[in-house]
Amino acid sequence: MDFPFEAVFIIGGLLVLMALSVPIGIALIVASFVGIASVLGVPAAMRLVADMPREVVSSWELSAIPMFLLMGAIALYGGLTDALFKAARAWLGWLPGGLAVSANMAAVGLGATTGSSLATTVAVGRISIPEMQRSRYDMGLAAATCASAGTIAALIPPSIPLIVYAMFAEQSLVRLFAAGVIPGLLTAFAYIALIVWRSWSRPELAPRAKDVYTWGERVASLREVWPLPVLVLGVFGGLYGGYIGPTEAGGFGSFLALLITIAKRRMSVAIFRRCLREAATTTALILFVAIGAVMLARYMALIGLPEALTEAMRAAELSPLFLILITSVIYLILGMFLDPMGVMLLSLPIFLPMFDAMGYDLIWFGIIVVKFIEIGLLTPPLGMNVFAVRTVLPKEVSLERVYAGLGWFLLAEAVVMVLLFAFPAIVMWLPNTLT
Repeated sequence: MDFPFEAVFIIGGLLVLMALSVPIGIALIVASFVGIASVLGVPAAMRLVADMPREVVSSWELSAIPMFLLMGAIALYGGLTDALFKAARAWLGWLPGGLAVSANMAAVGLGATTGSSLATTVAVGRISIPEMQRSRYDMGLAAATCASAGTIAALIPPSIPLIVYAMFAEQSLVRLFAAGVIPGLLTAFAYIALIVWRSWSRPELAPRAKDVYTWGERVASLREVWPLPVLVLGVFGGLYGGYIGPTEAGGFGSFLALLITIAKRRMSVAIFRRCLREAATTTALILFVAIGAVMLARYMALIGLPEALTEAMRAAELSPLFLILITSVIYLILGMFLDPMGVMLLSLPIFLPMFDAMGYDLIWFGIIVVKFIEIGLLTPPLGMNVFAVRTVLPKEVSLERVYAGLGWFLLAEAVVMVLLFAFPAIVMWLPNTLT
């Protein structure tokens, strides 16, 4: 089997397996095994399959994942995030669409602890959607706000997708965490601007709040959210101060979160067991997909696919803009049908060598990749954040109504992406300054 046909056959087979609803980790392993066996033979492929789980699981870089997942679970189920929405409402509720704006800002705080889009979406939705329903908000706007705000968690550190990207791209996790801050905040402010504009131009979507908070009540609301700033400053102060590394930061954050929840008498044996179980389960799912992705990368390296694609692009003298546009289209299409981690791990073995050879900064590219996979959480037919927020919506609210509200937020995402492409310094300024 010659090189071009073999690559098309293996990648096509992989896509067919995923279309048949085969779990992406299994699909990656099966397709990669067939490809490697066709090049090196079945015995060599069997040895690779036997060694790969140990090689991936023992990766020091990936050991940060369970630690940060545990920190987020303790903060979430230990009640450290409960007061976020109330504090945001006290300070921002006077704006047009104030409850939706407050939900958006609460998601920023949650993202700084959970690192998970789905967990942030559900947590914000449970707190804010009943309040918006009582205030007669349009449920399409309310649901779209929570689904979109959850995507911010993938950029605001500690971001689980950025941890995985750092391992695959062999980039500094400290720099990637710093690079995600400004794009994450930019996304949040783009959402806020959209909510305020729509609520101002169409007041029936979000009736103005009648609650009036005094300055004393606003200051008092901040007293309830002190655990989160302490947790975030403790973890990232130590990280960027050079006292702890990324994995140690996750462990220290988990320990600090546990101490705070115990001090506030919000931790029990049952809650702690739930936190451990969720962190372990999510870690296992991520690592299983990572094993398949590493095998796919080995196969592609064996047949020289990334180098061949890079040379073909150079020979065709394609412009950098064309490369970016093609990559954007591919990521948007993949995001419609695959989960975010699957999209990233499937695409990185192909795109990383190409963008590296073309001279792009791989820190910047990592933020672009994470932005694209998070946009995929909002697009039909999969739209995992949409299905997550659906679990906390009234039954009469249809998915079509939620997707109709999301259209406006996808426009805001398009504006943010154009800014990140046109001005890479938005991504690179903070990591270059800190390091």
